[in-house]
Formats: sequence, structure tokens, C-alpha cells
Amino acid sequence: MTTEGAPTDLPDGDYDAFVVDVEEVGPQRMHLTIVAGEHKGLVVTVAASEPIGTFVDLIGMPATITVTDGRPSVVIDR
Repeated sequence: MTTEGAPTDLPDGDYDAFVVDVEEVGPQRMHLTIVAGEHKGLVVTVAASEPIGTFVDLIGMPATITVTDGRPSVVIDR
């Protein structure tokens, strides 16, 4: 499942991350932290157009953040 976030200042590219928090009220939002490289520790927030899992399903899951033209998208690595 891929989700897209608001524009970010991250350079275009792929970033290894994991889910550190999930908000389930209103549009589902995930907070992910980048785990390697120059931007390690940065938290990126993305909103899913449809729920992609529960807090229990998603918390701690590895993910890949891909930034294209300044817009992040996320794939949960299940």
C-alpha cells in the first residue's frame, strides 16, 4: 500500500524508515522516522487516503519513503 504526504524539504530519493506512530482519528496519519543516512532521525508524516491497517498492524513496521518532486510517498515493507 502506498500513501502520499505533504511536500517535504527532503531531497528526491529513497529513504529507509519505520513507523513510530499512527493516528487513527480522521484521515489516518503515519509518522515515520528515517533510519539511515544524512537524514537519520528525521520524522516524516504522511496521510493515507484510506486506512491501511490498525495501530497494531503498522507500529514498528519497516517502510520505504520515496520523495519525488518534493512529495513523499510511503510503502510499508510487509
